[in-house]
Amino acid sequence: MNFSEVFKLSSLLCKFSPDGKYLASCVQYRLVVRDVNTLQVLQLYTCLDQIQHAEWSADSRFILCAMYKRGLVQVWSLEQPEWHCRIDEGSAGLVASCWSPDGRHILNTTEFHLRITVWSLCTKSVSYIKYPKACQQGISFTRDGRYLALAERRDCKDHVSIFVCSDWQLLRHFDTETQDLAGIEWAPNGCVLAVWDTCLEYKVLLYSLDGRLLSAYCAYEWSLGVKSVAWSPSSQFLAVGSYDGKVRILNHVTWKMITEFGHPATVTNPKIVVYKEAEKNPRLALGRLAFPPPRAAAGAASSTESKYEIASVPVSLQTLKPVADRANPKVGIGALAFSPDNYFLATRNDSVPNAVWIWDIQKLKLFVVLEQLSPVRSFQWDPQQPRLAICTGGNKVYLWSPAGCVSVQVPGEGECRVPRTSSWPAAGGTPADGHSLARLHYCLECEARVTARPQRALPGIGLGLAVSLGCKKAPRADLGLWLGLSGPVLCSWSVVLRSAFNPLATCLSPGDFQVLSLCWHFSGDSLALLSKDHFCLCFLETEERVGTAFGRPGDHT
Repeated sequence: MNFSEVFKLSSLLCKFSPDGKYLASCVQYRLVVRDVNTLQVLQLYTCLDQIQHAEWSADSRFILCAMYKRGLVQVWSLEQPEWHCRIDEGSAGLVASCWSPDGRHILNTTEFHLRITVWSLCTKSVSYIKYPKACQQGISFTRDGRYLALAERRDCKDHVSIFVCSDWQLLRHFDTETQDLAGIEWAPNGCVLAVWDTCLEYKVLLYSLDGRLLSAYCAYEWSLGVKSVAWSPSSQFLAVGSYDGKVRILNHVTWKMITEFGHPATVTNPKIVVYKEAEKNPRLALGRLAFPPPRAAAGAASSTESKYEIASVPVSLQTLKPVADRANPKVGIGALAFSPDNYFLATRNDSVPNAVWIWDIQKLKLFVVLEQLSPVRSFQWDPQQPRLAICTGGNKVYLWSPAGCVSVQVPGEGECRVPRTSSWPAAGGTPADGHSLARLHYCLECEARVTARPQRALPGIGLGLAVSLGCKKAPRADLGLWLGLSGPVLCSWSVVLRSAFNPLATCLSPGDFQVLSLCWHFSGDSLALLSKDHFCLCFLETEERVGTAFGRPGDHT
């Protein structure tokens, strides 16, 4: 596993293009487009204000940047950098913007959800859709891009309109049996539309493409209801997470519940594997000298390495007592997602924030529980295989597969680019007349060549500048301060001053990079790690090498 250098970022806006060739990131008002393989900057666009939303078109030829504060959307072309488009909503304002599936229309939602404006990049025509509902998820496109489902609010009642995306003509319009519609989502096959009600009432409605009500499901009454909904990739199952801490699985034949998954605070089944994250102290190698700078020492203290241990049952998980007198209590299933092969379901119960439950969908039972040291912020499945990436807001990323799990610490910028060890002339072998001495060293993390040229050489001490020629994955050149002592060991620390050829790169100590969000490349061979002000890429091994590293499939190591 290798890591790229760290780049600047704003508002967690970093996205791979749908074709996997490009990586777009936003730094305040600048849009940076890089090549995924080399991380070289291909295009640098300047917007009129700070970017608050960025999105690729489906064909990866265009990218839009929305500036909600100014009611503006700017569209940039990768094939024709000199071409650009500017959309100004004027006094109507702007609260949301997205692409249509064809990549040639932009849907802008005005303030107070008065209307949705459909802008055509080809014909420059404008269409309007009235009465959009302000809800959690009010717009949903079918996977094939043919239809758009829109939640509406008319005359104090909820409605759903289905439009044909080719000409934006209304296909169906029907009212829903909801008190306050909270969200809609198409099944992956585009045949069924799921509609769920407000959290104050448990109700899930399933409609066909022509507006017929196929089924209505209600698990209980007089309590907080639906919190999260997810379709399986095969469209065979609909997972409904609720505030009572359970996930109910509905089947696609009768639309009845086939099972429910509870999330107890204590795991007692001996057949369930529970992985607990535990801190481990780094081993100090004898005979090595280490003089870390104060900043690196502070970072190392806050970035203790960790590992997974298999806990023996019964295992009591850390629970969080919700605050009863505040809105949006930390209870219920806050996140759930199916694996791409339809075999597993990952869930998080907000009242047990440090744990991730992974369920076996074939056997309809709990498979694995992962308990972290910190609350889980987000998790995301590998698009190509059953491999789950988890982040907790610290400087680590966690990976799970059916063969096992691993905790990986994200290296600080200095850790990947400075010499860790090298030979130095014996005492008295260093010239004392002030002549420069050039030495060649290697970084143990990425085997990058480092040429150190001391500017002043004294008996037993060498002080100078080190220039790194980069690592295998991300070639670069950096300037740093370098110190060597006499004897068989070179002092193993260095201070990186700046990246000489990349003004968008930055320098971090090991504890500074806090992973707040994740973004997979569609091939599954790389993962973008996003922090508050920075991002980096994590290059993973191939599927065959991952299987070898984790162990045999089915083993828990």
